[in-house]
Amino acid sequence: MAWEPGAQGPGRRDWARLGAWLVGATLLYNLVEAAIALVAGLRARSIALVGFGLDSVIEMVAAAVVLWRLRLEARGERGERLARAERRVHRVVGATLLGLAAYVSGQAVRVLVGRDVPEESWVGIALAALSLLVMPVVSWGKLRAARELGSAALRAEALETLACSYLSFTLLLGLVARARLDWWWADPAAALLMVPWLVREGLEAFGEDACGGDSRGPRDD
Repeated sequence: MAWEPGAQGPGRRDWARLGAWLVGATLLYNLVEAAIALVAGLRARSIALVGFGLDSVIEMVAAAVVLWRLRLEARGERGERLARAERRVHRVVGATLLGLAAYVSGQAVRVLVGRDVPEESWVGIALAALSLLVMPVVSWGKLRAARELGSAALRAEALETLACSYLSFTLLLGLVARARLDWWWADPAAALLMVPWLVREGLEAFGEDACGGDSRGPRDD
């Protein structure tokens, strides 16, 4: 799908700066989220919580690469150099989306087959609840900036942030169900519903890279 930039001139740079700020904030949040999730998961022997922390590391990679691309645009880069940067971002974001899909699938199957249910972790529950509140708002801001900039790379990264919201939701359900209802199957079953969407978005990012459809910034006249 080819996108046409909505904003031009100074307004476009403002959207690029806002997008860069949102991606940078996501990067820092994911750094803290990963550290807390990994420590809490190891203490609780919770594979799901540890996996959630590893997912945050994957998202940090995508955020860092998209941030680099947005900084180029905020500095006024245009034409072929920006197009090349956009194509690189497509490849990295597409790969991380597919990596996330592989993680969700493997984690869900492992829990379902081995009945390896997470232990109680109130730290994990609080972290999942916080991410469920924060990430949809951040994702909405990124999607708006992506629309104004015509950036499929930023859109793909925003969808990955939205995927984090879904993972937060499934993690929260799983931990609460385990702690209160003993529904050990809730987390993996919900997570598996996410996999087709992640695969589709990851392949779409690679497809847009190959076509070069929306990788073009405003042309130099």
